[in-house]
Amino acid sequence: MKLISWNVNGIRAAMDKGFRQYVETDQPDVVCLQEVKAQREQVDLGWADDLGYYQIWNPAQKKGYSGTSIWCKTKPKKEVLGIGIDDHDTEGRVITATFEDFHLVTVYTPNAQRGLARLDYRQQWDADFLSYVQNLNRRKPVIFCGDVNCAHQEIDLANPKANRKNAGFSDEERQGLDRIVEAGFVDSFRHFDSSPGQYSWWTYRSGARERNIGWRLDYFWVAKKLMPRVTGATIRQDIHGSDHCPVELTIGDATVSA
Repeated sequence: MKLISWNVNGIRAAMDKGFRQYVETDQPDVVCLQEVKAQREQVDLGWADDLGYYQIWNPAQKKGYSGTSIWCKTKPKKEVLGIGIDDHDTEGRVITATFEDFHLVTVYTPNAQRGLARLDYRQQWDADFLSYVQNLNRRKPVIFCGDVNCAHQEIDLANPKANRKNAGFSDEERQGLDRIVEAGFVDSFRHFDSSPGQYSWWTYRSGARERNIGWRLDYFWVAKKLMPRVTGATIRQDIHGSDHCPVELTIGDATVSA
């Protein structure tokens, strides 16, 4: 079973820049998308229907902003939009799809913004979201994926010292990821790959992607008890279409039937 997660930075813009070709070629079992910036009816997705994808959409109330989507070859047993907290659920940042063996959550975590202007909200979000996935995990294992808008360790961005107090690498945001680990979730990519230079986001400025001056902001976090089934986790730096690239997770011997 192959799952992908990708911040497409606007699905309509990404469609003909590599997104459609990637999905049609690889045909993953599950596609988790962040920052779709659209509602379902605004996107021509007949081709995805033809491929057999059941689609769940959670657009933001503000048009052209944020939003998430999950596409899967098997319809989930249950689907939930948001985390049940009004203060967090207007921006379409979370979808939960429940399968036979696990809960799958996709998340587009709020950015702390320039000057850490939104850091207080980000910290509240981190606490509330972690509580949400912990509650799910008590019933069956959780995989959650997406753009968490933070590089966890110094190895996860090209210029850690210069960004120590910037959004995406502040001590407070990194501590939020520490708490995810403490709660029993595994950074699946680092479980398999400890090498530097492995990034999933590059600014469009200054040829950053060509020079690989990037950040690893996109993750698959897996409950420890499900990790024995995980057979691989990769970053697809070869795939273009957004300022992020997709990240992938493969699972063996996992039941996803409804």
